Amino acid sequence: MARCLAQGLWRQGRDPARIVVADPDPGTRRALAATLGVRVTADNHDAAGAAPVWVLAVKPQVAGAVCQALAAVAATRRPLVVSIMAGTPCAQLRHWLGTDRLVRSMPNQPAAIGAGITGLYAAEALSPADRATAESLFHGAGATVWLHDEAQMAAVTAVAGSGPAYVYRLAEAMEHAARAEDLPPETARRLVVQTLLGAARLLEVGDEAPARLCERVASRGGTTEAALQVLDAGGWMPLLGRAIDAARARAQALAPPGQAPAGAAAER
Repeated sequence: MARCLAQGLWRQGRDPARIVVADPDPGTRRALAATLGVRVTADNHDAAGAAPVWVLAVKPQVAGAVCQALAAVAATRRPLVVSIMAGTPCAQLRHWLGTDRLVRSMPNQPAAIGAGITGLYAAEALSPADRATAESLFHGAGATVWLHDEAQMAAVTAVAGSGPAYVYRLAEAMEHAARAEDLPPETARRLVVQTLLGAARLLEVGDEAPARLCERVASRGGTTEAALQVLDAGGWMPLLGRAIDAARARAQALAPPGQAPAGAAAER
């Protein structure tokens, strides 16, 4: 996800020389420097030392170690801190870093091509300028939505953060079924991908609810109705609801403390 965000900044035309990425893996550093032209380092302090904006793009399990090691720098710099870590609330970040200039975010994988969506949360005390700065970081990654309640971030994680995987699993099932009906693999894939793209586009540009669009496809006694009856009998919608609820519960249960080395990103 950190790479997706860096790519989004690059698409916005941000000066790559002002973007510093810290990562413990040499291969990742070389790849980012070669493809995006950003500055790279193995030292989080080097990235954060002169940066007014920090993006914490680490696993929640190592967040404690990363933040506590940067607390002294945060006290001096007073940066705007944007977190894309699941399950790590602002209160915990405030405890680790000692700053109230905090924004939580949850982008999703299509951010890599500028087609994602990011949920954002910040306390009401955060200035409008800081909110605008935080939101601008994600303009190259797609759309954004602001949340009024931090508790909603777990649901955003379950619906949007994990959501692309649900679509990929649907695509996988549709391709498998198409091949089982003797369609060539390349034909099956093209049919499935374009169908999903077109359906998503109709949802985006129209003002009709998904249920209404479904009704318009499913003529009485027709092929679509026969297929939907099978899905409904199998508990399609309740099953997906349970899956999203499981993802939400996991997002809430992720333990933030950790000891392993990890990286962070900052923009100077």
